[in-house]
Amino acid sequence: MVAALRSQHGASRQILMAALERQFRLLVSVPLLLEYEAVFKRSEHLTASGFNDIRIERLLDDLVDVAVPAGEGFRWRMPITDANDVMVLEAAINGGADAIVTFNVRHFARASKNYRLRIILPRQALQEIREG
Repeated sequence: MVAALRSQHGASRQILMAALERQFRLLVSVPLLLEYEAVFKRSEHLTASGFNDIRIERLLDDLVDVAVPAGEGFRWRMPITDANDVMVLEAAINGGADAIVTFNVRHFARASKNYRLRIILPRQALQEIREG
């Protein structure tokens, strides 16, 4: 999501636009949205993206409008040490995701085996979206 915010031309931005156009099912959770808001509003990301707080709020509202709630029903024991990665993995598992799209493939490698999730790079996800 940060890459989508910061780069207008990359695969991550194209995936974000596809999500907003409901070309695939985007899962979110309340903790994940709160984390997105906190990270998006960091000065370095605002500077790089050209966004301001108001545009970030609109983007988050748009994400909420198209996203499927992942549910908060169960907290999982995660084979991941980064708390932010845990939020992503919990949303994926609780929401029945097929894949997690990330540049952080290494951090999710063990989890992909334990929970039968594909961990794919943005360019791979974009190709799959285009192929339908």
